[in-house]
Amino acid sequence: MRVALFITCVNDTLFPGTGRAVVTLLRRLGCDVDFPRAQTCCGQMHVNTGYPEEGRRLARHFVDVFAGYDAVVAPSGSCAAMVREQYPRLARTPAAPAMAGRGTPAGLITGTVEAPAAGDASGSFAAEVAELVPKVYDLSEFLVDVLGVTDVGAYFPHRVTYHPTCHSMRILRVGDRPTRLLEQVRGLELVPLPGADECCGFGGTFAVKNPAISAAMCADKVHNVATTGAEVLCAADNSCLMHIGGTLKRQRTGVRIMHLAEILAATEATR
Repeated sequence: MRVALFITCVNDTLFPGTGRAVVTLLRRLGCDVDFPRAQTCCGQMHVNTGYPEEGRRLARHFVDVFAGYDAVVAPSGSCAAMVREQYPRLARTPAAPAMAGRGTPAGLITGTVEAPAAGDASGSFAAEVAELVPKVYDLSEFLVDVLGVTDVGAYFPHRVTYHPTCHSMRILRVGDRPTRLLEQVRGLELVPLPGADECCGFGGTFAVKNPAISAAMCADKVHNVATTGAEVLCAADNSCLMHIGGTLKRQRTGVRIMHLAEILAATEATR
């Protein structure tokens, strides 16, 4: 199976080890993994802050970059949800004529995004989106639903609690797939997180626009994490882990943060 890694901006910039863990894990499970270097931001922050035209251009580029793969896997429920939930809506809405002559933004990873041609038919774009979207997966979905595995051969002898991030839980509806994977990791003790379904307060630009509310929500989450006695807080979105991890560190809890992919990629040989 030919799989493309959709790394996402946060991981590419701040958590490259997560991307390496995804590649290690998928190759261990027999996948042919590729990293399309022309990939850029998926456009989530643009659409969420009121710039749908810029988001549409990034969506057009995403479709061009990832077309032809059997699957596109992202270590981020948030960005996978953007593609699956918002791209069909963007594709159904014709681009505003005023956008045609605007400059092209620099790509956030290695590529650039061209403005859509004036004759780019929204119907054609919508069809391409409809073909690609079902192939875009959060990591846990891909492992459980496509590869049909829950035991990925991992070894991680630590006490772990899992935070289900909002987009993975409420938009992608990944359900218990991540915890089913963690339960099969040898040596790992999985402990439930009180108030697990409560938002950590990050929410992308929400944390910037509403810092006091965001900090209060994060304080509640950190309190709940501390009550578990866990050594490690695991989640499938590094953006949320970054937010919670900052407070965990400031409060000197001693709890580490780790992405799901990094735990699943761990073996006795890597310890």
